[in-house]
Amino acid sequence: MGSSKQRRGNTRQRIQDVALELFAEQGYEKTSLREIAEHLDVTKAALYYHFKTKEDIVVSLFEDLTRPIDELIEWGREQPDTLETKQELMERYSLALHGAGPLFRFMQENQATMRELSIGELFKDRMKALLDQLLPKDATMTERVRCFSAIFSMHAGLFVLKDVEGDPEEKRKAILEVATDLVTQAQRRA
Repeated sequence: MGSSKQRRGNTRQRIQDVALELFAEQGYEKTSLREIAEHLDVTKAALYYHFKTKEDIVVSLFEDLTRPIDELIEWGREQPDTLETKQELMERYSLALHGAGPLFRFMQENQATMRELSIGELFKDRMKALLDQLLPKDATMTERVRCFSAIFSMHAGLFVLKDVEGDPEEKRKAILEVATDLVTQAQRRA
């Protein structure tokens, strides 16, 4: 049997998973803490032990997602500004996004909520920091669009391909290949 901290961590993860599923199905506004507790078969008091509000749950989900993105951005800042670094950034970002499909589905289906919550602006700031690292110096508009499209392709691929038959790792690699091609094209001026 795991430690008390492990059990709390597992409960926290279960709450996040169930809440995210309900937010995606019903919408953020229509989901209550009571419903989340009922789906988990726990009391509201047990849920409150981990999260006081729905917003606390969503913020925790984004913190979990953005922690590896922050580490990646910091890593990228310490690397030489080369095509190889940019390609490695894409590879590492692809791995950081692994399993984030439900969260991107939430963002897509709850755009009004995302605008209201503080995390929406923070996530945009992180995406801008990542984009800045991918852009070549004095990027043309076409190069900017290619780099932006590379990041967008990785995000869109998470939920566009979720219902497509196939191995999840094969899908991840296909999305990464397309995104990396865009970044590589942006680095090569005619």
